[in-house]
Amino acid sequence: MIIEKILGNTHDLPPGPDPYAGLHQEKVILPSAQLVKRIQRVTTDHGKELGLRLPSGSGDLRDGDILHVAETNMIVVSVLPTDVLVIAPRSIHEMGVVAHSLGNRHLQAQFFDASSDYGAEVMVCQYDHTVEDYLKHVGAPYDRQERVMPVPFRHAEHSH
Repeated sequence: MIIEKILGNTHDLPPGPDPYAGLHQEKVILPSAQLVKRIQRVTTDHGKELGLRLPSGSGDLRDGDILHVAETNMIVVSVLPTDVLVIAPRSIHEMGVVAHSLGNRHLQAQFFDASSDYGAEVMVCQYDHTVEDYLKHVGAPYDRQERVMPVPFRHAEHSH
């Protein structure tokens, strides 16, 4: 089976009755790095092989993306947690210093506000032991966690 479009996302269903209630959810379990690939071969947790061939300009895959719906089952993307550092600076100055240092390493970060699942204003980046050493050295508060990220981390492109 070739999948050429995303049918929706289980996390974005409108209020009211669940249109997929009663359907068995077969999962395509992916690491975050594979979410950026438009064309790939994947296998469900039931051993069914699928081809993904999403159109140019398609957004990245997300946890909960619905790939296929049939009478009794559906196939949904399930993203593996990523090893991350959740950095919670105590001041705008500390945030600026840490963000500048991580930016010099071309390390991509994602930012969340207090209304997020983190419950605080935080900066999140993929785990790296040198970054953890840096945070310890400067005394910036952080926590190492396994998280399903809403957006995959991408390699930072740049030129001088």
